[in-house]
This record gives sequence, structure tokens and C-alpha cells, in this order.
Amino acid sequence: MHAPDRPIKVSCQKLWKVFGPHPERVVASLDSSSASKEGDHVIAVRDVSFDVHQGEIFVVMGLSGSGKSTLIRCLARLIRPTRGHILIDGLDLAALDEAQLREVRRHKLSMVFQHFGLFPHRRVIDNVAYGLEVQGMGREERYARAMEVLKTVGLLGWEHHYPQSLSGGMQQRVGLARALAVDPEILLFDEPFSALDPLIRREMQDELLDLQKTMHRTLIFITHDFLEALKLGNHIAIMREGAFVQVGTPEEIVARPVNDYVRKFTQDVPKARVLTAQTIMEPVEQDETMTPTATVQAQATLASLLPLMMDGHTRLSVLDENGTPIGTINRESVMELISEEAG
Repeated sequence: MHAPDRPIKVSCQKLWKVFGPHPERVVASLDSSSASKEGDHVIAVRDVSFDVHQGEIFVVMGLSGSGKSTLIRCLARLIRPTRGHILIDGLDLAALDEAQLREVRRHKLSMVFQHFGLFPHRRVIDNVAYGLEVQGMGREERYARAMEVLKTVGLLGWEHHYPQSLSGGMQQRVGLARALAVDPEILLFDEPFSALDPLIRREMQDELLDLQKTMHRTLIFITHDFLEALKLGNHIAIMREGAFVQVGTPEEIVARPVNDYVRKFTQDVPKARVLTAQTIMEPVEQDETMTPTATVQAQATLASLLPLMMDGHTRLSVLDENGTPIGTINRESVMELISEEAG
């Protein structure tokens, strides 16, 4: 779901974060291509702008030190940006006082951290209900809500345990349940699965995608893992030295990396599982001389086209979600892409 027709939920506009004694002075003297350090100052976020539409997963991917965690802390206003605007439903977080900011955090957005951030002295149910307690909800009502969310994340029966008795994956589920309990419109994730072993990490990714099918929340997800970004993101931003290098859908980034830095991330990606029919098709008006012998949906992956090609179909018609032909794919182009990956 790429959701360009959905309203913009979060808009980040020309955001800067500079650490040091005179950050405003430094920003005024810099441009978006300057070095990451300037005297005693560190430029952590550099002139970043992007929009996130309602109901989509926007992934910010970058290596250690790229500025991605600083960025998401700016979005949550855990740290104050040096310059720029963060709009949620048009409301500028930078202009809010502390009381107004608390209200936004209590009702609009929640954050899930890398190292769980659970209270070790509180039972699971009390951890999950914490945000509701802060809101002033009564004990019986908040426990009922906490139990609903624990069921959603598959932890029913663990409500009276303490966090230290749970595995890492289960603790992260508690962190997710706590974020969901306040029924936020926006969820911010700061590398939430990076501390988990690979198998549990994949399970948590799958669970998050399954939850999103029913939640339809707006998610901003930070990761250093490109494959995780491809799996989760409707749109991905590649971050380097505080700036965005490229923003696009997973298939756009894999098919058309803008420079060598992005290209290095895409080299080992199984392109047949990422590239879609819409990415590799020829627009329908460009070649109408041959009649297609089968039809495929625009979001069908390259891998899913192979059985049709093996069955002898030499030309496919690509249909949008309304069933309207928008392009064609010939057998030669598919085989060429597969050969490139194999080579």
C-alpha cells in the first residue's frame, strides 16, 4: 500500500539537529552538503524533509551514526530540533509547550524502543497499562484494555509475570502492547527488533505486518537492516551523515538506486522477490502490437511471473487494482532480469 491518495499524517520540513554550544549559528552557516562536524558541533540531522501518509509504514534505514535515532527522537520531541517543523495533522510540534506536548504523546503517538524500556518491578499487565494510568484511567478499565491488547500480541496468560521472566521476543511484545494500549494514531519504532535473534526478529516483523492489516496505524520505523526495511516499508528513506540520500518504494530503490552508496545495499537483495510487475513493465501505450496471453496484478512480484513464463506465456498484461491495463511485460525482459541476478 503506497497510499499517495491518503491524507498526510506526519510532515517533516527542513529539519536540523545540531549538538554543540551554538547550534543555530552553525545551521545558519551550513548547507545540506556540508561536513558532519563543524568545530565543536556535530550535525546529526541535516535538512531532512518527508511526508508520511495515513496508514503507511515509513522506514528510515541507515548505518550506525547516520542520524536515524536522533531523527526519530526529534519526531517524538524527546529532543528539540535545532530548526525545522514537525507537523502531525497540521499541528506543529515545535510550537507546542510542555503541557500541549504531553497531550500529543498521551493521545496521538507512542514509541517502541530498542531495549524494551519496561519497568522491571511492574508486572506485564501494569507495564502495558502504564500509559492509561498516566491518562488517569481507572484501574478496572485500564486492566480490561491491557488484557485486550495482550491478546492481540499473543501474550494472554502472561499478564501477572514480571519482564525478567520473559524472553527477549516476549518483552518486545510487551513493549508493543504498551504502545498500542493508548490507541495511538502514530507509532514510532526505534530499531525495536535489533536486539533479537534472527528467527524471533523475523517472527516479530511478520507479527507487526499482521497487526498493521487490522490496525491501519501510521508507522515510522527505524532500522539499520536493509532487508528489514524492504520487508516492512511502504516507503523507505536511506539516511547517511544526517541527510536523506534516497526516498522511494522498496521496488524503486532496488530497481533504481540513485548512487553507489544505495547500490551497495541493493547488491545482495533477491530482486525477484522485490521488483513488481509495475516496476518492470512497459507502459501500455508504448507497445500494443502484440496481444498479451495472460494478465497479472501490478504488485505481483517478478518471482510470481516465472511460472506463467514457463507455461509458455510470452507477453503479460499488467492490471491496476481496478482491473485496467496499465502496461505489458515480455518474456525476454523477465529472463534478462533473472539472468542478471543469477550472474
